[in-house]
Amino acid sequence: MNASTSTSTPATTDLLAQWLPQQRWFGGKGRAVTSVEVESETGLPGPSGLAHLLLRVTDEEGGTERYQLLLGRLDDEVPQRLQHAVIGEADGDVLYDAAHDVEATAALLDLIAGGSEHAGLLCSSIADLDTSLPSRVMGAEQSNTSVVYGEDYILKLFRRVQPGLNPDLEISRALAAAGSPHVAAPLGWVETDVDGERTTLALLQAFARNATEGWAMATASVRDLFAEADLHADEVGGDFAAESERLGIATAEVHALLASSLPSRTAGPDESAATARQLHERLDAALEVVAELAPYADALRLSYDAVARITASVPVQRVHGDYHLGQVLRTQDGWLLLDFEGEPARPLAERTALMSPLRDVAGMLRSYDYAARHLLAERGGDAQLAYRAAEWAERNRTAFCDGYAAAAGTDPRDDAVLLRAFELDKAVYEVVYEARNRPSWLPIPLDSIERLAASATSEGDDR
Repeated sequence: MNASTSTSTPATTDLLAQWLPQQRWFGGKGRAVTSVEVESETGLPGPSGLAHLLLRVTDEEGGTERYQLLLGRLDDEVPQRLQHAVIGEADGDVLYDAAHDVEATAALLDLIAGGSEHAGLLCSSIADLDTSLPSRVMGAEQSNTSVVYGEDYILKLFRRVQPGLNPDLEISRALAAAGSPHVAAPLGWVETDVDGERTTLALLQAFARNATEGWAMATASVRDLFAEADLHADEVGGDFAAESERLGIATAEVHALLASSLPSRTAGPDESAATARQLHERLDAALEVVAELAPYADALRLSYDAVARITASVPVQRVHGDYHLGQVLRTQDGWLLLDFEGEPARPLAERTALMSPLRDVAGMLRSYDYAARHLLAERGGDAQLAYRAAEWAERNRTAFCDGYAAAAGTDPRDDAVLLRAFELDKAVYEVVYEARNRPSWLPIPLDSIERLAASATSEGDDR
């Protein structure tokens, strides 16, 4: 490997402008990239040609976002192990995403273990780390890139960088300090200074070996149900309801620790009105993007207006912020909650704001609907399967809420106005996402909006 050319050449930045929008973790879908600027470039220890880059990306609307990239350069043949990570050719070199290069990720682990500064990368460690472990990139689709070292550690590279402390690091440290069994222990992290603020770039945590993702367990249960033509959800061997109840308990326990370990308070009517305005603004933005949402706009607004009329105090605290079945792991000891950074597309100030824990409950309820119904999108219309999917979703949604209520002492379903509004808000977000990324899945959130909006209309939201 040789570093023969500065990565900030026009040929390189033009190549990155073409490559970035094709990445799953790129947040600017639907807006053309007009320029990419290399804000900082740090050579990594080890073989030459490896560097850490902070990129400022500008889109056609004038918006800017920062991303981090581990960039590799080769002036000779690309090894087979890196061919899938090739970005393209610029200035006579082949560029590739070095998050997939074991030499680059080994260098990062060495820096974290050393707990020192390297050319502006501020590395910290709170554990003795084995730096000899081999690494691999996890293949699951997500908004960041996760690198697993052996079977011991997992390093999350936050692809989109916003100045400040990432909530995932902040909350993971707080829960671990409080003794929560439902969080992977943080082991180290990487930071840098961006716009004068200490900013999180990566988080190293204990890796939960032999764990199963909640989404995989839930969808396996749905497949079991679909395979049994004459059984109900509670009669199938792969019934997931008991696990859903345990997950509800774990969620409530994490919420209780967050409320006691980080700031929390109650919000009055003015803040409920402000929440309603925010919900309306998100709907306005979504309607500009997805025409199929228009028939439900009035019913959605009816539900949001009901939030503005809430006069009782609402408990608010730090929450997960992007909670679904893909963010939880079932280990031999119980449920583990992951990825506390919130929705990466939201501004950091919004993701760290105090909010009702019902937002997390609503997110998980939406995830049960997805687990039940996504197979229908793949199989086409089938009334019997649609009925069974609805039965599975309702059974597991109920079990989750039952578990949450048992642990929290309050039932989230008692706050029907807020819970429904937050579910609808999440579904609106999903509509935009599916329209941009998976149009065949668009009926999943639209069907849920139709169902939830109808319940709001029939009840008048006067509770």
